Amino acid sequence: MLPNRFASVDELEDQLSAPPPAVVDDLAAVDGDLLLLGVAGKMGPTLARMARRAAPGKRVLGVARFSDAALRRKLEAWGVETLAADLLDRAAVEALPRWPNVVFAAGHKFGASGNEPLTWAMNTHVPALVADTFRASRIVAFSTGNVYPLSPVGQAAADESTPPAPIGEYAQSCLGRERLFQYFSARHGTPGRILRLNYAIDMRYGVLADVAAKVWRGQPVDVSMGYVNVIWQGDANAQALRLLRHCTTPSTPINCTGPETVSVRWLAQAFGTLLERPVQVVGQEAPTALLSDAGQAHARFGYPTVSLRQMLQWVADWVRHEGESYNKPTKFEVRDGRF
Repeated sequence: MLPNRFASVDELEDQLSAPPPAVVDDLAAVDGDLLLLGVAGKMGPTLARMARRAAPGKRVLGVARFSDAALRRKLEAWGVETLAADLLDRAAVEALPRWPNVVFAAGHKFGASGNEPLTWAMNTHVPALVADTFRASRIVAFSTGNVYPLSPVGQAAADESTPPAPIGEYAQSCLGRERLFQYFSARHGTPGRILRLNYAIDMRYGVLADVAAKVWRGQPVDVSMGYVNVIWQGDANAQALRLLRHCTTPSTPINCTGPETVSVRWLAQAFGTLLERPVQVVGQEAPTALLSDAGQAHARFGYPTVSLRQMLQWVADWVRHEGESYNKPTKFEVRDGRF
């Protein structure tokens, strides 16, 4: 049974990290412990906790720089082991334990424009180091639907057979990340999968939080990027962990998102109703949008367990009660690839 609302961050993180039975089964079917690289990001903490809850007999080690000591303490309280390391440092990567299961969640997006060298280093150099070092492991690597071209609205969205056509240096560097994992996977025979995600929903960030916050504050909602795909972060966590049992050699991509093509204008109006606020909309829907078809994932894993309607209700309640926010907009409105 899903809760009606989240009264605290603790309740939210409990739900985000609750492992469905299929995650328990799939992790039980893969041998060895789990190393999560980039655990301090937006998804990393609840992903690591889900792994720990789903496989209490396995060790789960989260690696990050850990500039936030409180996050490190929280992870350890959940039973997740932690190790501070700079993944840009070759010696630090090579010193990591060679565990058989690796989830790669490191990367750089926010502030990519104006800091392109760091973006490319994090999104291509680090994956090369990791893929070469962990050649004997299974590697599930997070990527993004931004590697695809914009799709004509009302026609088929981008699926895994769609040729990549990334817009802007952030998206280009993400395709570079994928290519390096694929290169080393083919070279060393490393099993892997690449999870092309857009957009994960948490109460503290995500497209729904962005739109709801603007409606709540009386700010205009830009509908130029008129349509989006979204998925509950807990469902995305579950798919990432389950992919450890469904790796390929060489590594191949799989889209991760919800089944709906969601109108941003409709989202604003829905939040206006839920929050009892007038809605201001600016811009006009373009004929294309960043959209992904996750039919392959749905066929393998089933539809997401949390519906769009449920997410709307949760986010509206969270925003109304001034719940915690990461203050990191997704910038889903961006059409030129400059993040």
